[in-house]
Order: sequence, then structure tokens, then C-alpha cells
Amino acid sequence: MTTWIWAGVAVVLFGMYLSWTAGRLDRLHARIDAARAALDAQLVRRASVAMELATSSLLDPAASLLLLDAAHAARQAEDEQREVAESQLSLALRAVFAEPEQVAALVAEPGGEDAVRDLTAAVRRVPMARRFHNDAVRAARAVREHRLVRYFRLAGKAPFPMAFEMDDAPPSALTPEGAPA
Repeated sequence: MTTWIWAGVAVVLFGMYLSWTAGRLDRLHARIDAARAALDAQLVRRASVAMELATSSLLDPAASLLLLDAAHAARQAEDEQREVAESQLSLALRAVFAEPEQVAALVAEPGGEDAVRDLTAAVRRVPMARRFHNDAVRAARAVREHRLVRYFRLAGKAPFPMAFEMDDAPPSALTPEGAPA
């Protein structure tokens, strides 16, 4: 009789462990969704600020065109091409703001200081948002790789989480190390 009781207790504890793991995985997927929404918001903000700066006539025509084209492509990109388009916007930002003197000249223009401040804030937030998203993806993948999670299909029909890989290095002139004095 006690063997049946211990077997029942073991089954109940095993069920509780599976339920706890499934709940944890669900929370991780919710965290991924929230981090992805925050990343999307920061990417849209960066592209919007870049478009606003490109159309403000504060930059020379060639820089404006380069920045506007990259920002527009990043805003209009489908999910499959989003990482590439955002990387190209990062490249365009680094090309336009390669030297601290360019940023200093932009700050000297009327309205330039606000534009540079907005762009600097947007450019600095993207790597943080991407890091939060990729950390959440890494945590969910670690749980999903456990044998019991796969055998009992605790992830349900949730798609396998994918990291967002892009070139998000800010222009050196917009970082504290490269900012004009």
C-alpha cells in the first residue's frame, strides 16, 4: 500500500514540476514578446528621428538623401528583411556622422542641438533593447532545449524564438567618447 502512495506522490510532484516548467516557459515567451515590442519601438523611433533629421535641411543634400533612403527602407522593411535594413541604417548613420566635427557643425545650426540630442538618445537605446530581446530569447531557448520540455511538448505551438541580429554600433561622433567638446 505504501508503494502506491509513494508512486502517487512521485506522479503528483512530477506533474507539478511539468506545470511549473510550462508556466516558466510561458512567462519567458511573454517576456520575449514584450522585449520584441520594445525593440520595434526603439527601431521605429531611431528611423523616425533619422528621417526627421534628413528632411530638416540641416544636413547637406547627399547626406540627407543617404540617411532618408536608409531610414525609409528600415521603416518599410518586412520582417524577413528587417535586420538587414536596420543594419544599413546603422551604416548610413555612421557614414553621415563619421567625424565629431560634423556633429559640432550640426549642433551649431538652429534646431541642430535638439536634433542631435534626439538622434543620440535613439541610437543609444537600440543596442540596449536588442540586448534585452536577445537575452530573453537565449533564456527561452535554454528551457526549450531540455529533454522533458521537448518530450511533453510544453512549449505548445509557440514558434521557436529567434534572436534579432543586426549591426547596431552607433556613430563614434554620437558616443560620449567621440562627442565634440
